[in-house]
Amino acid sequence: MWPAAELKEFRRHLLKWFGEQKRDLPWRRTKDPYAIWVSEIMLQQTRVSAAIPYFERFLARFPDYPALAAASEEDVLRQWAGLGYYYRARNMRKAAQLMVELGGFPRDYDAILTLPGVGDYTAAAVGSIAFDLPHAVVDGNVARVVSRLFASNGGKKETTEIAGELLDRKRPGDFNQAMMELGATLCLPKNPQCLLCPVAKMCGARELGLQQEFPAPKTKTKNVEIERDLFWVERDGKVLAWQRPADARLMPGFWELPEREHLPGAEPGDEIGGFRHGITVHNYSVTVWRTAVPSTWERCRWLEIGALSALPLSTIFKKALKIIVHL
Repeated sequence: MWPAAELKEFRRHLLKWFGEQKRDLPWRRTKDPYAIWVSEIMLQQTRVSAAIPYFERFLARFPDYPALAAASEEDVLRQWAGLGYYYRARNMRKAAQLMVELGGFPRDYDAILTLPGVGDYTAAAVGSIAFDLPHAVVDGNVARVVSRLFASNGGKKETTEIAGELLDRKRPGDFNQAMMELGATLCLPKNPQCLLCPVAKMCGARELGLQQEFPAPKTKTKNVEIERDLFWVERDGKVLAWQRPADARLMPGFWELPEREHLPGAEPGDEIGGFRHGITVHNYSVTVWRTAVPSTWERCRWLEIGALSALPLSTIFKKALKIIVHL
């Protein structure tokens, strides 16, 4: 670790840059721990630009934890639809209900960590930004900055220890956000903007000319190609669909268009269209077929087509609807 004078200089340059160049994001305009918590949960698996409209709509619908706690799971999932990783929304509702029992948003790190769906990163982020608790945040952006600063490919434990030593304990919230901002906007995975970096003079990887070597690239997982057929079965302004069970591992409570397993004996009719959809390493090639009403169907129900927008629909269902609407 650097000497105290160098560490002080690093913090000063970084925080000055952050104060002048930080992006104007809606969750940075408040110290409300609930709003900050909502943003951090959304940002776990979502890009900032994509999260902003969801954050604003979510806060408009559920402005505080009592409102979220009182909402039905279906309503919460509907507001979350499109963000993916729906266990996050279910955990948020459970956490809000726990806050009601506690009588408020927990104000210390260990208590925040007990909320469903909250891990070390989220507890540190919310705690430091909302309550100035001195806990360093380590996400992918911060880990990359640390790796390059010290030209090191250490593991998670080492990176967390270094981030903790770098942390400005007088301004932990601003410092954590500055580290994340640096990684998100300048210290990029490819083509880092070193000439614009406020701490470039202190970067070990840049001094060695090895910015692209840190952190060490991860081995890529090969993508899996999967073909899927969906059936559009329409009658009297209604369409057949099935709902994922409440205890499903993925997207519980969401509605889907039926596939072959749901319509025994059904044969594809006219092809309506197709689209591609990616989930982690799975690339789906989806074809939507118009099909006559079958004699039997498994786990399906008739839904009013005009009321579909009020239901939690999977992203694949929504993509299929876009094709059908534009026919």
